[in-house]
Amino acid sequence: MSTVSAEATGGGAQGNRTSASGSRGGLVTERGRTTVADAVVQKIAGIAAREVSGVYDLGTGGPRAIGAVRERIPGSRGPSVTQGVAVEVGETQAAVDVDIVCEYGVSIADLAAGIRRNITQAIEGMTGLEVVEVNIAVDDIHLPDSGDGDSQSSAGSRVQ
Repeated sequence: MSTVSAEATGGGAQGNRTSASGSRGGLVTERGRTTVADAVVQKIAGIAAREVSGVYDLGTGGPRAIGAVRERIPGSRGPSVTQGVAVEVGETQAAVDVDIVCEYGVSIADLAAGIRRNITQAIEGMTGLEVVEVNIAVDDIHLPDSGDGDSQSSAGSRVQ
């Protein structure tokens, strides 16, 4: 997803956006401005998406594989909360794209509605930015474990 340039948004430094409306959460007041970095909105969206029951993971296959390797490295901080999340932030609005892996058996339509609701409430509540859209791509379904360990023990029980 492309990012909005500082010239297009009227923001200061690249990566930071400023609300021009005092009515949207008070980001601009008589006493000064509050800027919210794109990375902040991206983290809020990632955490909010993971909070929804039925979301197994975020991201597409490649980044998830790299994240799994990173988690096994001693001293690693674990999975990135921004994995699978892209944001576009303007002066007063934000748009979010999320790539998810859902649990098998979950209604994808209900899951998407819950993710949209949670992301929208989190971003609007924490930043004062209006969320204009949350696009969700379901990239995979996580299947319950087939019990590989159990098949070995059951094979062992047949031999006994």
